[in-house]
Amino acid sequence: MIFNSKLCVITLIVLSSFFFLLILNHYVFYIVAQQLGANLGVNDPFGVKKIYPTKQGGREWFMNMSNPENDPNVSFTFNPNLIKKNDSSWKIDKNDKVRINVDTPDSLPEWKNIEITGYVKIDSLINPNNTHIISDVDWVSRTDRHNEDLPCYGLSLHGGIYPDGTVAWKKEIWFTGGYTKERSAPKITEPIIDRWIGWKVVVYNTNNDSAVKMESYLDDSNSNHWVKVFETTDDGKWFANSSDDEFYSANCGRSKDHIVLSSGPIVTFRADNVVLNFKDFSIREIDVPS
Repeated sequence: MIFNSKLCVITLIVLSSFFFLLILNHYVFYIVAQQLGANLGVNDPFGVKKIYPTKQGGREWFMNMSNPENDPNVSFTFNPNLIKKNDSSWKIDKNDKVRINVDTPDSLPEWKNIEITGYVKIDSLINPNNTHIISDVDWVSRTDRHNEDLPCYGLSLHGGIYPDGTVAWKKEIWFTGGYTKERSAPKITEPIIDRWIGWKVVVYNTNNDSAVKMESYLDDSNSNHWVKVFETTDDGKWFANSSDDEFYSANCGRSKDHIVLSSGPIVTFRADNVVLNFKDFSIREIDVPS
């Protein structure tokens, strides 16, 4: 009996140790997974799904939802009137041009291969009867200051969505005479006026840095369910619309089908001719897909 009792005790100790180690192993795995989540996880700090993981040590920017203007790297062009809403989102009232610029401090690398995300709601068009005015929401990458006195700084890629649900990409080789004809997809959703959507664009170099891939994603139901709605690659022959005389008058030293392969210090969250509500803006440097 004594032998059997000792055997039972030893067996209980062994089983207890086994289950303790099993639980510990699961706990350690969970902690490691949580730590990896910062770069490899599904969601960003706003809880918004990432399409591509953040580059190891890569630069990230997240909007200050308490006060978007309280950020040394952010500037608002045209002095907008910001209104905080009850749902903690923000509204820019009666500004027909919205430009929220996220700059690069001297100590950090410029924006290059990035994923740009934001949620928006268009209350209405400001000038609905003026067909000569562009109305859109547009995330602008690989860019710099836009100033007619410095036209060559205006190099950029524009990934936008229109109020009617059409999406497009445009290239800007210089400001203002270097725009290309847009590459667009047919209407991919119902009109986006008076409802929240998520708009996300991704830009990265491919083909050994000889081409640039542009991708557009839509969260059409404001539910963090992202769907790729358009993509295009610029590997040349995407020409500016202007005449040769106008295009080369800027003296930027670029061809009419210049490919925007370089980084840029500024990313701009842009909208035109809309009463805009916005929240959860972010920019992340991504691991480029192989």
